[in-house]
Amino acid sequence: MRHGLRIIGAAFWASAVFAASAGAQTPAPDAAAPLFAEADWRAVAPDNLLVIDTSKGRILVEMTPEAAPGHVDRIRLLAKAGFYDGQKWHRVIDGFMAQTGDPLGTGDGQSWHPDLKAEFTFRRDAHTPFAAVAEPAGARIGFIQSLPVQTQPDAVMATTADGKVHAWGLYCPGVAGMARDDAPDSANSQFFLMRQPYPALDKRYTVWGRGVAGLDVVRALKFSPNPDGIVADPDVMTRVRVAGDLPEAERPSVRVLSASSAPFRDLVERKRAEKGADFSVCDIELPAEVN
Repeated sequence: MRHGLRIIGAAFWASAVFAASAGAQTPAPDAAAPLFAEADWRAVAPDNLLVIDTSKGRILVEMTPEAAPGHVDRIRLLAKAGFYDGQKWHRVIDGFMAQTGDPLGTGDGQSWHPDLKAEFTFRRDAHTPFAAVAEPAGARIGFIQSLPVQTQPDAVMATTADGKVHAWGLYCPGVAGMARDDAPDSANSQFFLMRQPYPALDKRYTVWGRGVAGLDVVRALKFSPNPDGIVADPDVMTRVRVAGDLPEAERPSVRVLSASSAPFRDLVERKRAEKGADFSVCDIELPAEVN
């Protein structure tokens, strides 16, 4: 059975780029922006930080269990077992995404665990940390941690039995999704990282996190010019671990500009003024610091 991402045609949105090198703060989008105070930063929990070392460099992904608890648990389990070590980025399409997680390196393989139930959407309540950046009619768009999310308005919570509303991750650059077959509940071990935005995937493939450093690495991976995206001589993941499972001396620490901070709100307003009617959540670059 082929566990490959099926491409669905759609127009691209404008891209957002993030990058961070060890020990260096990524610049704010506006060079005139003030330096951030300690209270403006949010530390990424080690148990939610996936460290992907590749033949092209390191990628750091903040996993979001609020959006996809089952898929995050699977990634943690496989990473701890060393399942991903040495695996190929077997399918990479420029302007789209990079896919890996197949032990066969062909798109047909998977782990020995059962397939996962889809988590295309999740339920958000009033206590879920959420920072809105846009509120079009009937929706709220913003961030849960570093993940771009669309959700129903809070007012709808009063009309639902569980006091919650639907929400889903948005496929902006750096977002991590789970590959699957045509069947919704067929994701297993293969995943992909977005090189560019692709909104046609929203609510069709489970989102489980977003990169906070290393999009430059994702975009440097060898890609295929062929329609199927299969790479003849692919780059590999040399080691994949959750930061919390690494010895303390080897564990990177990451902090990201908090979406509840005043500098974040300033960043959003600057980008909104710059983009005008073309503004989207994918335009928001979250500064990060890696040590």
